[in-house]
Order: sequence, then C-alpha cells, then structure tokens
Amino acid sequence: MKSPRRTQSPGPQWPSLGAALAYLAATCVFVLALVVASSAVVALVRSPQPTVADPARSAPHWVNTWTSMPQLTEPGNMPPAPFTGERAVLVDTTLRQTVRVSTGGERVRLRFSNAFGTTPLPLTAVTVALPLDGRAGVSAVEPGTLREVTFAGRRSTTVPAGAQVVSDPLDFGLRPATNLTVTTYLANGQASLALTSHPGSRTTSYLRTGDGTAEQDLTGATPVNHWYLLSDVEVLAGRDTRAVAVLGDSLSDGRGSTTNGNNRWPDQLLDRLRGLPGGGRTAVLNQAAGGNRVLNDGLGPNALARLDRDVLAHSGVSWLIVFEGVNDIGTAEATSAAQQRVADDLIAAYRQIVVRAHAQGIRVHGATLTPFRGNTPYDDPAGLRETTRQAVNAWIRTSGVFDAVVDFDRAVRDPADPGRLRADLHDGDWLHLNPEGYRTLAAAVPVSWFTKS
Repeated sequence: MKSPRRTQSPGPQWPSLGAALAYLAATCVFVLALVVASSAVVALVRSPQPTVADPARSAPHWVNTWTSMPQLTEPGNMPPAPFTGERAVLVDTTLRQTVRVSTGGERVRLRFSNAFGTTPLPLTAVTVALPLDGRAGVSAVEPGTLREVTFAGRRSTTVPAGAQVVSDPLDFGLRPATNLTVTTYLANGQASLALTSHPGSRTTSYLRTGDGTAEQDLTGATPVNHWYLLSDVEVLAGRDTRAVAVLGDSLSDGRGSTTNGNNRWPDQLLDRLRGLPGGGRTAVLNQAAGGNRVLNDGLGPNALARLDRDVLAHSGVSWLIVFEGVNDIGTAEATSAAQQRVADDLIAAYRQIVVRAHAQGIRVHGATLTPFRGNTPYDDPAGLRETTRQAVNAWIRTSGVFDAVVDFDRAVRDPADPGRLRADLHDGDWLHLNPEGYRTLAAAVPVSWFTKS
C-alpha cells in the first residue's frame, strides 16, 4: 500500500497590492466619518448662538401692524343711501378710512377681505397717504403723501368671494403708533349686499360718489363710523419685530371708548409698550368684535371657528391674549344645568385654543373675565351666571394651561362688591368700560411678556 499523501498547510496568503490599497482607503473613510461625526456632536453640545450676520436672524420679515376682525355687515351697519342699493353696494364710490398702525417700517402692503362676500369684489383703485395733521378719522390727507397701491403690478384687482387679496409692497415710511389713510374706489361696486366690514371701528370713515383716490380732501363726503373691506396693514420689519394678537369681544373692540380716540385697552397697551426699551418693535393686533362668543356664532363667527383666519394666519404673531367668554355666559340660559354646561364647554374651548396656537409656536396668555353684576340682561337674580364666571376665572388662574395669566377681573372689580365693576370704570351699563377702565386693563398686562428677548 502506498502511504497517504501528506497535505501541507498553506502558508500566509499575502493580498495583492490592489486589495491592500482598497482596505487602506476604506479604513481612512471610516476614520474620517468618525471625526466628522465627533465634530458635529461637539457643535451640537456647544450650540453657538447665531451672530447678527446670520441671514436667518437679520433678514426682515412681514409683520401685521394693524388688523380688524372681518364680519358680515348687518343691515343697520350697511353704508347709507345712496351707497347701498337694492342689489349692489358701493357702486361708483370712494371710501376713505384711517387706521392706527402699531409698529413701523419703510415698506407696507395692504390686505382687503371679501371673507363674507357671495360675489367677487372689484377694486378699481387704491391709494395710501398720511392723514392731515396725523389725526384719526379725518377726510383730508397731508399734501404730497399720496401714493398709488398696485396688485401684481396693476392698478385694479378683484377679490374672489370668500377670499382676500394682498397688495404689492410699497415704499412708504410709517412711524410706530401713527395713523394711515387708505382710500379705495369701486367703479362697479359689489354685486350683492353681502359686504365684509368691521362695524365697531370707533373711527370715522368717509364715502363719496366718484373716484377720489387722488384727492387731498373728500369735500362733501358722508361720514360713517365703520371700516369696510380693509382688513390688514403689514410692514416689512426686522426679525426682532413681533406681534401680540388679542382674541376678544366688545370689551377689546372698545365699546365705551372714544370715537377717533384710539383708547381701547389694546391701544393703551401699545402706548405703554412704546415707552419701554424695544417696545416699539411689538405690534398689537386687535382681533375682537362686539357680541362675539367663543362657542357659538353671534356677531361674527365663534372664536374657535375664526382662530385660524384671525390669529394663526397672521404675519409675525408670537403671542396671543385670550379675553373672551362673557357673552357665552351671559347668553346661556340662567339655569344650573345650562351654566354648568357653558362653564365646561368654555374650559374645553380654551384648551383647544392653546393647543392650536402652541402648534404654531405662539404663546397664549389667558385673561380673567370681568364682572357684569347690575347689567341687563346678563345679571340674573339667582346669581347663576356670576357663579359660572367665578368658576371659569378660577380655572384660568390655576389650571396652568395658559402660558401666563393677566387678572383683568381683579384689576377692575369693586373690592367691596367683587361681582361688580368699580363705578368709576364702566360706561353706565355695568358691563363695558370707559377709557379709564380700559387704561386700567392695559396697566394690568405685564409688559415683560413682550419685551424679553
């Protein structure tokens, strides 16, 4: 027999030169990746603050500087004859309005709303100017300040039913807390009586037949204390300019304030902010309307329905003050069951408002509801509505749902009778405030909310 062949163990197998180079390259890539990843981790841990040269911080942005809550115009608030016809409104009409902006800028643009229109809204021509002597509610403008507004480069535009239109940016310097005149001409008017407006303007506007957009004064014009069609003014401002919006009812819309006085509490809050370092970079947007409610439609859609349009969609909003709910309590039946239901529903609605605003990065501040004892028809003999107001206020103060709370109730109630307003602060109906009452509300708001970096 032959001995079996002995198999020799192979010696070390050296790779080819190409394989060695490939292995070396892979190793270098892996090490480089570790270095890059390590550098990224270090950068994240150090979290350096952007410098002023960072375009994301230094680039200007659009901020709302004035706004009004759009509403469907009621018959009693329609333009007077001859500006309202049987089937159309504002035909061959010039409308001149003044609005008080909150923060300033060198470029402006306007928004016109047809939110409640059932037909298109054709705007033939629009101009802006500074009002004579800077005053609110005047029909004349300062000579040499009239400027034409365009839309996609054109003088005219049409706002579709239910929509809004934004003008082209216009080089037009505005100082904070000053008045702006906007003049609009409608050759054909709106072919229905479904007109979008803000009746509670507390500011005088003017109507006249024919195109007066280029005129210094609307001689012979008809005065009306309403705003029509115009819903927003925006300014191009630095990134540190931001806005606080107010969601409210007649107590924020200013019933009891002075016509052309701009002394609602949001106006007086703006005046306080202007006196502080950096306060001129905070816009105050009043999105309130008389009779408005949180839960149900009244004068205008309910607050839950209009939150997106009136707050979340606005430019530059960083804060929201919610001061609304007294009309829900006052119009609910004065029974224990109905009042318990409205209290529970209001609390649930406040939670919804906070959740939806927080999703947009907006801080939400709650305001307690002010007294109404002695008011007809809100005060009831058994005090059931007052019990509801107290329960809702206790929740606002203690729930922790709001980012912060301003106690308007404590600011204006009678210390000797907490269910009533102080006698010197209301306008005679024990519900609405006078200018001094609105000053007291404005003074209660912690301005540190809006002046911190």
